[in-house]
Amino acid sequence: MEVCFRPTGPPRAGLRVFRLPLRFPDTVNIVVQEDLKTYIDPLTPDEYDALERSLLAEGCRDALVLWGDILVDGHNRYALCQKHGLPFNTVQNTRLRTIADVHLWMIDQHLGRRSVSDFQRGVLALRKKEIVGQRQAAARAAAKDATLRAEVLGEARPPSPIDGEPAAVAEPPLKSREDLARAARLTPGQVTMIEKIQKQAAPELVAAVRAGTMSLNAAAAVAGLPLEAQVAAASAGTAELKEAARRARESTKKPRVEASQRPTTEVQALQDRVAALTAENEYLRGQVAELQARLGG
Repeated sequence: MEVCFRPTGPPRAGLRVFRLPLRFPDTVNIVVQEDLKTYIDPLTPDEYDALERSLLAEGCRDALVLWGDILVDGHNRYALCQKHGLPFNTVQNTRLRTIADVHLWMIDQHLGRRSVSDFQRGVLALRKKEIVGQRQAAARAAAKDATLRAEVLGEARPPSPIDGEPAAVAEPPLKSREDLARAARLTPGQVTMIEKIQKQAAPELVAAVRAGTMSLNAAAAVAGLPLEAQVAAASAGTAELKEAARRARESTKKPRVEASQRPTTEVQALQDRVAALTAENEYLRGQVAELQARLGG
């Protein structure tokens, strides 16, 4: 079957109309792997409903991306096309060689989408950092082994650090928080908060952030509380979460202590220090005066 996609409005000079062969669900073999399907956060119910309405009204305009038979992009569109018997097109991504390549490609695809939240972008950037770090560690280990093997056998050093991985899939390192922030289009402070939430937050608190009912700043504050307190606040609703965040911030503030209220021992130590510095200053003044007198004589 062929379907023409034509632009709305009058034709423009030099505009090509492409005929794309569309496939029905029963004519193409597609494998859906659950770990890839859930690798990226799912759409919200509202987003899923909006996608369904768009597909019913306009058809599946964007091709599903495959890696061999495995679906790597378009899981929601594929499910809805199956549900409603809608035709769709597929395209092969021939640059993907390993599952790590697939994960990195999926991450980069979603980092570039405007609909992805700040928290999701931060989580994806942290995943990318981990994958790139593992790949570079493996490359260093392989290069070291290759060098030792070449020295023992008297052979030339192999040019490729990892067999089967072309240079085209190499990724720049994400060493600093600034690198992560640039990759995720966030500030370094936001990346710090997302890291804290990932490491310390209870699942209920993470769910609130993913749902957009709690800000990164508030969630990072609540994540510093004991897990029981986090769960209790999340169970009580948005208002209690915000109140818990306020209490957490207040607890981290150090009260200002006036000099007159400082412990006597601290005051005495400061006075002793001032006296010692004063005595040392007087001694140095005397040394300078004596030196000047000698030079003048």
